[in-house]
Amino acid sequence: MSNEKNKLEQFKKGENFYSQQYFGSHPIVRENQNGFVFRVWAPNAQEIWLVGDFNGWDQSLPMKKEESSEVWEIFTSIPKEGDLYKYLVKQADGREIYKVDPFANLFEKRPNNASIMYTTPEKKWLDEQWRRKKKDYFKQPLNIYEVHASSWRCEEDGTPYTFEQLKDTLIPYVKEMGFSHIEFMPLMEHPLGESWGYQLIGYFALSSYYGTPAEFQDFVEACHMNDIGVLIDWVPGHFCINDDALAYYDGTSQFEYDDPVRAENIRWGALNFDLSKPQVQSFLISSALYWIETFHVDGIRVDAVSNMLYLDYDEGPRVWNQEGGNRNWDGFYFLQKLNAVIKQTHPDVIMIAEESSSETKITGSVESGALGFDYKWNLGWMNDTLRFYEMDAAFRKYNFRLLTFSFMYMMNEKYILPFSHDEVVHGKRSLMHKMWGDRYKQFAQLRNLYVYLMTHPGKKLLFMGCEWGQFLEWKSNESLEWIDLDDVMNFSMQHFTKTLNRFYKKEKALWELDHVSETIEIIDADNNQETVLSFIRKGKDEKDFLIIILNFSPIERQNFVIGVPFSGIYEEVLNTEMQEFGGTWTESNQISVTRKESFKQFDYQIQTIVPSLGAIILKPKIIDT
Repeated sequence: MSNEKNKLEQFKKGENFYSQQYFGSHPIVRENQNGFVFRVWAPNAQEIWLVGDFNGWDQSLPMKKEESSEVWEIFTSIPKEGDLYKYLVKQADGREIYKVDPFANLFEKRPNNASIMYTTPEKKWLDEQWRRKKKDYFKQPLNIYEVHASSWRCEEDGTPYTFEQLKDTLIPYVKEMGFSHIEFMPLMEHPLGESWGYQLIGYFALSSYYGTPAEFQDFVEACHMNDIGVLIDWVPGHFCINDDALAYYDGTSQFEYDDPVRAENIRWGALNFDLSKPQVQSFLISSALYWIETFHVDGIRVDAVSNMLYLDYDEGPRVWNQEGGNRNWDGFYFLQKLNAVIKQTHPDVIMIAEESSSETKITGSVESGALGFDYKWNLGWMNDTLRFYEMDAAFRKYNFRLLTFSFMYMMNEKYILPFSHDEVVHGKRSLMHKMWGDRYKQFAQLRNLYVYLMTHPGKKLLFMGCEWGQFLEWKSNESLEWIDLDDVMNFSMQHFTKTLNRFYKKEKALWELDHVSETIEIIDADNNQETVLSFIRKGKDEKDFLIIILNFSPIERQNFVIGVPFSGIYEEVLNTEMQEFGGTWTESNQISVTRKESFKQFDYQIQTIVPSLGAIILKPKIIDT
């Protein structure tokens, strides 16, 4: 069997994970003639023509299909690099539609959407040191800055920065702020900016709004040279319904389910991939590996996993599985396959699931029955936490369990704690605006919230603009409100976030044992009357620990007593109410000396002051041996 036919047979079996090397447009030499070969999967099309600006978009270049191949092909020397093209598809019912190339790696800028003949130049990467030093990320700090590339910064006319510009602006900012990773909302080609990139037409194409694939490669390399990882969002569950894209490509249900109920995604106005089809599996896994290998990204966040796992996740009519249940086994087994393939070839790539249910084990090995992801977004923690902080402080003591319930399940999965874009849009208000009380109290509680985020077991994610407490909701078609930083409260909030990020990186107790129960010991989670929570975070060394005290009431707690595990002297290492952070305190708490008196399970006590709506972190300075 020829190499070409072997690639096709592997694609049809769901085992060609580099299918973009076969499909799409590629420069080749055939019969001593330089030209391009074009291939497209469209098994039920009646005819297909290659059309473009090189032939006046007419039907002079018909493609051919072998009877059983499912693939249309043409070799021609007429086009050249940089030309625009599409496929004119005569569909199964005789309708003729101009379609994009599903495997194109570059498109015109929207609202136009022709594919562009583009060969990504071979790059000599300089990030080998970064790739070699990747360690066990479960035991490393992971503090993600989530970015929408179109609206982090824009030109005065609203044009998004390209990755060439982001390389000189975003990377220094993230490094200065102390985040460990950048996570981009989808960068793949999409026709509508208001979809934020979650309605894709180009699974192998960087959105042309952001520049060329080569520029994104240079951006990722520059991140790695500055010790910053890069994660991307990816959408394998559903795709854009536009007629000129993947939807009913050959006139039949090709990428989508045959059953229209299962094919239609009512909630998002999209179409669901038929994840049982081997060809679709080849297409999607090839896309994931393309971004990992072509751009050296360090991880992928898989969007809307629940939509792939459950048949009743969407609105409208439903079709149940053969057992009469709601589990979508197509999606379940696809996700296991996706993670198994990626981990076999790239074990150091971080796989993250955005998933909201508790019915399926998400993280852990495929062999154990889990889906094989490394991390799951803890959306339950996020929802409960924000409900609590939005609440009038007078009612918090009656709802203290919103804050403490997560301690019951925090080790069920390996979690990322996300304050993402979804929480600061569509009338939900910004994080700062969610906080109860006047402007001063809002900033005080935002600092308190971030301490809770950073000290709770699990990795971290914060959406852009939240680091300085932007008051307005995020707008996807405008730049962040950078002018806010002219205000002393916003500037102080940004300084606090930077300080906290650096503190997190420095303190092993906050990440070394993140996913084992020994990492945390509760001091007092029952003090709902004073609405104060206290706990200990621990590193591998039993004497490497931090004591966290969070006061959720507007009353300063004088002479506040907690238990500690060792006799000695404890000093305050972080206080959210210091003046430099926007608070009123000019001096830190004095050191605390233990006294031999029991407190719950502890033999020793210390006494300190906990500021109103504030948080403090203590660390042992001297431990008696």
